[in-house]
Amino acid sequence: MPDETAVRPARREDLDLVTAIEGEADQTFVPLFGPLDWRPTKGQWRMAAPGFLLVAGEPVAGFAHVMELEGIAHLEQLAVRPALHRRGIGTALVRAAMAEAARRGYAEISLCTYADVPWNAPFYASLGFVELADLGPLHTRMQEKEVQMGLDRHGRRVVMSAPTAT
Repeated sequence: MPDETAVRPARREDLDLVTAIEGEADQTFVPLFGPLDWRPTKGQWRMAAPGFLLVAGEPVAGFAHVMELEGIAHLEQLAVRPALHRRGIGTALVRAAMAEAARRGYAEISLCTYADVPWNAPFYASLGFVELADLGPLHTRMQEKEVQMGLDRHGRRVVMSAPTAT
């Protein structure tokens, strides 16, 4: 039986699955937020963006996309197929993203998420992430963009960070 938590760099043939997985995972928000007015980001864009894209499982069960921007490693998206939640796939992806960020010379990794959605900030806190009180210019711009996108209407958004070496 294949290991669902085995993580590797994404390949071109994974990119359509990355898009589909994000779309499936987004549906877990519908019971909380109602119908969504956003669409999944194309896997091809994620692969081309500065940073790295990791996938877990064969066939691919989830992904982590880390962007490298202005000297910061930022976990831009984590998504796992809903049918495979609570199997350690998200945890394996976050830990692998932290390890790759460390390998690339980053002392910490950040992310933006919902403060009160159980599989968001509380999940990341369980992996060592803490909410940042003082935001630098990049994270401030990220929060401003999220407000422009209307993400804050669904709940408080926070920026969190964790050391990459544990």
